[in-house]
Amino acid sequence: MAQEVNDQNFQQEIKDFKGVALVDFWAPWCGPCQMQGPIIEELAESFKDEAKVKITKLNVDENQATAQAFAVMSIPTLKIFKDGNVVEEMIGLQGSDDLSNKIKQHLA
Repeated sequence: MAQEVNDQNFQQEIKDFKGVALVDFWAPWCGPCQMQGPIIEELAESFKDEAKVKITKLNVDENQATAQAFAVMSIPTLKIFKDGNVVEEMIGLQGSDDLSNKIKQHLA
């Protein structure tokens, strides 16, 4: 299951993480976000045994400080972090294969 991150634990869980972290910036009222949700859960399941990968979600309504800090203007926005730095950003609904391949590229 995808890990929920928030304003309070974002530094520890994402910025300080040595590895690759995918953050899904979403909101419950967003239609495309609801379609993205199961894809994020599928990724979380497929990478669950990979210690260097985190699949996470951040509710932008409840965590506005982090959303603003990363200039999230549209949702869903997905950002891939490597060792705490943004290395890739996608806006809009993303497919499982594309996301999986991007995560693997940054692991290499």
